[in-house]
Amino acid sequence: MRKFVVVDLETTGHTPSKGDRIIEIGIVILHEGQIIKEYSSLINPNTDIPSFITNLTGITDSDVKDAPSFKAVANEVIELFTDSYIVAHNIPFDLGFLNYELENVGLKALNQPVLDTVELARILLPQAPGFKLGQLSEYLSLQHDDPHRALSDAYVTAKLLDVLLDKLNRLPYETLHQLQVMEQRLKSDLDGILDKRIEQLTFEPLERDDLEIYRGLALKKEGKHEQDKQVNEILSYGELLDSFFQSNSSLSEVMENYEQRQGQREMSELIFDSFRSSQHALIEAETGTGKSLAYLIPAIYESVTNKERVVVSTHLTQLQTQLLDKEIPVLEQLLPFDFSVALIKGKQHYLSLNKFEKELFSSTQDNYDITLTKTIILIWLTETLTGDIDEIQLPSSGKLFFRRVSTDSEGAIDPRSPWFTRSFYQRVRTKAQKANLIITNHSLLCTDLVSEYQLLPSYQKVIIDEAHHLEATAAKHFGLKLDYINIQFILNSIGSLQEGDWINKLSNNYPCVKETITDYKWDKWWQDTKIEADELFRYLFTYVIDQHKKDVAINDIGRYQYRIDEENEIQSKWNTITEMVTRLSFNLRDLIHILSTIKQDFVKQEVEDEIDEIQSMIGRLQMIIDDLEQLFLQPDHSQVKWVEIEAYGAKNAVYLFCEPVDVSKILYEHLFNEKKSVVLTSATLTMSKSFKFIRERLGLSELSVIEKKIESPYTYDSQVQLMVPNDFPDVKYGKQDDFVYATCEAILSLAEITNGRMLVLFTSYDMLRKSYTLLREIMEQDEFMVIAQGVSSGSRSRLKKNFQAFERAILLGTSSFWEGVDIPGSDLSCIMIVRLPFQPPDHPIYEAKSQHLKENGKNPFMELSLPNAVIRFKQGFGRLIRSSTDRGIVFICDDRIMKARYGKFFIDSIPKVPVSYNNTQKLMQLAEDWL
Repeated sequence: MRKFVVVDLETTGHTPSKGDRIIEIGIVILHEGQIIKEYSSLINPNTDIPSFITNLTGITDSDVKDAPSFKAVANEVIELFTDSYIVAHNIPFDLGFLNYELENVGLKALNQPVLDTVELARILLPQAPGFKLGQLSEYLSLQHDDPHRALSDAYVTAKLLDVLLDKLNRLPYETLHQLQVMEQRLKSDLDGILDKRIEQLTFEPLERDDLEIYRGLALKKEGKHEQDKQVNEILSYGELLDSFFQSNSSLSEVMENYEQRQGQREMSELIFDSFRSSQHALIEAETGTGKSLAYLIPAIYESVTNKERVVVSTHLTQLQTQLLDKEIPVLEQLLPFDFSVALIKGKQHYLSLNKFEKELFSSTQDNYDITLTKTIILIWLTETLTGDIDEIQLPSSGKLFFRRVSTDSEGAIDPRSPWFTRSFYQRVRTKAQKANLIITNHSLLCTDLVSEYQLLPSYQKVIIDEAHHLEATAAKHFGLKLDYINIQFILNSIGSLQEGDWINKLSNNYPCVKETITDYKWDKWWQDTKIEADELFRYLFTYVIDQHKKDVAINDIGRYQYRIDEENEIQSKWNTITEMVTRLSFNLRDLIHILSTIKQDFVKQEVEDEIDEIQSMIGRLQMIIDDLEQLFLQPDHSQVKWVEIEAYGAKNAVYLFCEPVDVSKILYEHLFNEKKSVVLTSATLTMSKSFKFIRERLGLSELSVIEKKIESPYTYDSQVQLMVPNDFPDVKYGKQDDFVYATCEAILSLAEITNGRMLVLFTSYDMLRKSYTLLREIMEQDEFMVIAQGVSSGSRSRLKKNFQAFERAILLGTSSFWEGVDIPGSDLSCIMIVRLPFQPPDHPIYEAKSQHLKENGKNPFMELSLPNAVIRFKQGFGRLIRSSTDRGIVFICDDRIMKARYGKFFIDSIPKVPVSYNNTQKLMQLAEDWL
């Protein structure tokens, strides 16, 4: 049976049992890769079509008025499915709906093998950017003329199926065999297809030079390296920059829309000078400087000419991807010499083949998500050379599974292990040892500074991009985070004597283990430990809720935050917490004792394989004890400790944090004092053109540092209008609801002028939610598409894509939308800043830092609160203009920027732009005239 009937339905909603009906059917029949028949019909649903469905599909009530009912076409539709696979992009939806309608008109439901192209695409195209039909058609360059119309969607799904079956046919025998073992737990009925293909391979083996088969796994082989460029002599640095940055330069030939920028060359020269003079540098490069290229050129030149590696560290993986996919290829093309680049991340990012092999071949009954995850990784292994999980998208519980099979979970890998030479993590470390340029993230950089084990190869020169994040990242890494879910995850990954658990498998394989865990009553201690953990976290939840409201801050994602200050806690309750912590620590020590006994038995019997695994489990339990003791049993004024709870979440949804109040000394000792040259760069490092704030926070104040602010090449005075209303209610006097109402009215008035295309930045999640609800109430029916962080579902990048996809959209965002969101061109015409981004004074970290500054005779507002707010404000302002042709309005609802003494610090810290301070009506008129 090689006939595939691809079906797509357009419907009035998602739930036929609640009265939703089919409005269009599209069917495409595929046979041996050829489309042999198409069928399409509108259907009269005998009910109104909701407006959002009409917007999505273009199908109106009048279109279906004279169309046949489903009953009239049902027999003709059933006929098309004879002797075939049923295929759909999300088969549970389309087939479920179709069968409901068939049974509704007295016909039998279809009952044939099915293929779900969403599931198959997830498995067979693991590196696709997304799995919606539109995303896949773009990724595979499949023509999709009429999205959300049934026949067009069915046609594209048929083309997608053809690609997927072709991919399946190019997989080796071993991979297909593993898929077959797991096939019955998938939605798609692949058995017949896999059977036939495996039988073919028995007679005609697949020839693939790019794969190696090892212990039943097909792995991608590294390709041959290209010949090195022949270099007679390396140009001087000045000559090299001339070739890059003069008019008609080589850059303009290879980069689309390349614009010559004076600041780019200036920045490259500054970095080269700081490397050569072994000095540290602070460089603020405003938007449009082209700083990535500006620092990559001196970094690579320095490495090649001085034969020493240079490190580049970024905050976001998004920027690492941009460097590797966009800038590095340009430089590989243009530089007259060869260089090598390695990207290195923390161990938790890389797959452990050793662990994955054990999980894959274990006979446990996996749930759907775990089965899907295993199949995704299996195919990905035939494609990846890095084993970096960021290359693929896993289902939600697949991410937990990946923690079990990441390099981080395997401890130190034995060089004698058969997997050592194939370890992705070892491969990336070896590559990094030989590389000129190492790209990493702040998080790994900070871990490496204080780690006993060297995570990065030794280096003396480093460029830290997005450097305004270095302080917060360092604090996180020199601190700790502990939560209930993580403790339970560690306990569950060791498990009990239940079938399929790790300790149970160990017990079944080794009689000495069975004896030890029976003698020591492992299950009792393990169960008691889980109960103790649960009780502690539930008590902490209640403790935070019971505190007087003024002591509890609410952060921008709606979590309550409570700062722990041992001396001022309610002693009776605090004693209860410390007693519970002590009991949990004792229980964990008992588990460690039992595991240590088992380990000793293995050492005597020389069972090498299991010793590392047991040591890794002991280490993870010991880390929980250390963290609990640091948080609750060791007073330390140099640390800030706090608890976060989900106010409406589970009663044990509690997160514990601890960070140093001041990281400047740690950074000075471990980074600036150790390295010859550290270059810190970002678009936002200064306040009122001064680097004093960042210099002191990072521990650079004692040193001689090169400092330079590089102006943006954009003409802000003609590209931006800054507007501040003088008639908004004052939030201070209990008028928050009035302020929110005024904000929402201004959003809708401005959106009329800008045709949507607005990003509204909030500092409070609570205010964002209130504004979203009010906008939906006061807006004419679906006049604008309102997308809100934390309310609309999806990640930040998904919300951004939805915003760009809709004609008239308004995007409401809090913290993470203030930076790193790039919406160029006409997609964004207006940024509204609701409140100046001061951190709430009761935020635990801010509170502790303020106290520390006061004790040192400093003013917390001027030294901490104001500079942080100004830098955040600059980031928000910087979202608007991303090219020399962009134009737009920055509308600030908070008139403290004009009235307060400190307001000028905000205005003086952004490029010079025309500022209008007037009543809202006049500002709207001005906006309309200007745009």
